[in-house]
Amino acid sequence: MTKLLHIVAITALILSAGYAYSIKYDTIYYAEQVAKLKSKVQREREAIAVLQAEWQYLDRPDRLQVAADQHLDLQPLKIQQLARLSDLPDRPERGDEIGRKLEALGLLEPTATPKDTSNVARILSTQTPRR
Repeated sequence: MTKLLHIVAITALILSAGYAYSIKYDTIYYAEQVAKLKSKVQREREAIAVLQAEWQYLDRPDRLQVAADQHLDLQPLKIQQLARLSDLPDRPERGDEIGRKLEALGLLEPTATPKDTSNVARILSTQTPRR
């Protein structure tokens, strides 16, 4: 009997040691994954910083002015091209578009509700509420 108890205890000890080692190696694996992701995030941030610097370089006003002069063939603004606010047409009045569509379909007219002539309506109207 004691021999069997010793075998069970040793087996349990070996299994618990194996389980502890598997947890340890899983933890190491996930820690490595976190470190890899952190380095990848850092590389992405550096790439974003480089792209922002390139955008700022390309978006300089003096460079854009040279490119516009070279490719767009812009003419100086003439006084006749300017308009006053009073020259602009008035904004059209916004109406009830859904209402107009319903009117066109004939759905805004009042409807006649049919009267209930069944005995159930008469019985319900004559009964007194229960307390």
